[in-house]
Amino acid sequence: MDFDDIICELEELSDDDFAENMKRFGIRYVKSYGLRLPQIRKIAKGCGKDHELASRLWNHGYHETYLLATLVEEPEKVTSAQLNDWVKSFYSWDLVDQACINLLRFIPQARDRIFVWCSAEEEFVKRTAFSLIAVLAVHEKGADFDKYFDILKEGSKDNRNFVKKSVNWAIRQIGKSNLENNRKAIELSHDMLEIDNKSSKWVAQNALKELESDKVQKKLAKSTSQ
Repeated sequence: MDFDDIICELEELSDDDFAENMKRFGIRYVKSYGLRLPQIRKIAKGCGKDHELASRLWNHGYHETYLLATLVEEPEKVTSAQLNDWVKSFYSWDLVDQACINLLRFIPQARDRIFVWCSAEEEFVKRTAFSLIAVLAVHEKGADFDKYFDILKEGSKDNRNFVKKSVNWAIRQIGKSNLENNRKAIELSHDMLEIDNKSSKWVAQNALKELESDKVQKKLAKSTSQ
């Protein structure tokens, strides 16, 4: 499927009502066709991986073409300049999270940039750092995430909604990856409770509620015994 075919399909599937409804979930955009994520993923399957196509889709400037670009991009062809340009262009929580899931976790230099993005002033650049940690924890359950604990603790102090929620997501996913990481994530959360910061306490309390639950503890114990 080439670029023109994709745009034609997006136009045919466009749904103004759904585009408007997206705003209720905090999804910000300048232009949108109003497609649901499963529809976007279906289109992406017909495209394969194509670096040039990803670039054209990104430059088209619609919410759906940004998402499609993260799905069809070839990770090994992403340059440092492109990576920085794309991340600095992020404007919505769902674009950040989908980029981390679809693309950034496959790019080694993106992992290195976590320690830069975590200190960014821009809300969605900063969210990228913590969302990427969360995604890595989902897909690399045996990994050691201790190196991120200091920036998670510092990031928890940021009261901006889309930052603190991504910090919380990262801690919860680390804590659900294996029994040892669960112990460490719980200890980290208790440390955060000692911080004199409302946002840090919210992050910690929300994480502990899930990580100390019987459901999570039983699941981790079962996976360890297998």
